[in-house]
Amino acid sequence: MSPDRLSATFSALADPTRRAILARLAAGESSVNDLARPFRMSLPAVSKHLKVLERSGLVARSRRAQWRPCRLQASPLRDVSEWVGDYRRFWEESFDRLEIYLKELQRKETNHGHKK
Repeated sequence: MSPDRLSATFSALADPTRRAILARLAAGESSVNDLARPFRMSLPAVSKHLKVLERSGLVARSRRAQWRPCRLQASPLRDVSEWVGDYRRFWEESFDRLEIYLKELQRKETNHGHKK
């Protein structure tokens, strides 16, 4: 994933309303009216959020007669997960080293305590 695409995805995910919209779309396609229902904002405001999500590639809209359903496009989330995964591995390795160090300290304390 290009850095610009990753930045667009993170930018879209930075807003709690957009994250809530994605959560609703994870359950299936939905109309803008249905997506807007739980929010205290106008339809145009929800549409602006959807446009940000569309530009980031997280949401796609189609047209079926008068209905324009929105659906989740999860591939950018997979890219974010892969990017974050590198850092998760770093932290897991750090915690593993810390665990080894703490066990060594405990072993030394136990051995030191037995020599008294």
